[in-house]
Amino acid sequence: MLTELAPEAMKLSLPLLLLLGAWAAPGGFGDKASLSATAPQLDEEEKYSAHMPAHLRCDACRAVSYQMWHHLAKAEAKLHTPDSRGQQELSESVYTDILDRSCSQNWQDYGVREVNQVKHLTGPGLSKGPEPSISVMITGGPWPNRLSATCFHYLGEFGEDQIYKAHQQGQGALEALLCGGSQGACLDKETATREEL
Repeated sequence: MLTELAPEAMKLSLPLLLLLGAWAAPGGFGDKASLSATAPQLDEEEKYSAHMPAHLRCDACRAVSYQMWHHLAKAEAKLHTPDSRGQQELSESVYTDILDRSCSQNWQDYGVREVNQVKHLTGPGLSKGPEPSISVMITGGPWPNRLSATCFHYLGEFGEDQIYKAHQQGQGALEALLCGGSQGACLDKETATREEL
């Protein structure tokens, strides 16, 4: 006995049938090993501290550097009058405002994930080579406020003028200014150990 399905039921059942068909068809999902991922287990500092945990500060610095560079480059691209070197140059009042807005943004695209038992921040500008086939990212919570505070920290430490000058030299120069150096958040641990010896 055939029963007639309502159009709504057909819409709901079609994706389910396609999914079931893919599992049963040769070369479908059923031929692959199952994938699983668990959310990172956050420790007390990662859950409750108002500050960025030390092991995530390099990632946070790189995220801030990327966002500053991205916002400034986007504003420069809108200019129609290049300077004598052919570059687009923002006025001091404009780049000061842009840097402030880059720190004030909502930072919702960033979060933390665990890959090979190591926690990292993830989001725009933080890709380091091949991505895992499956992972779980925790966003929201304290991460947006921590990133905003980190951004304002660098803005206060280096100042808008120095940050903009580094930006004009390229994305790498800006990241080196904020994250490198002897006290930088991305100081290579091997270099630090060699200097202590």
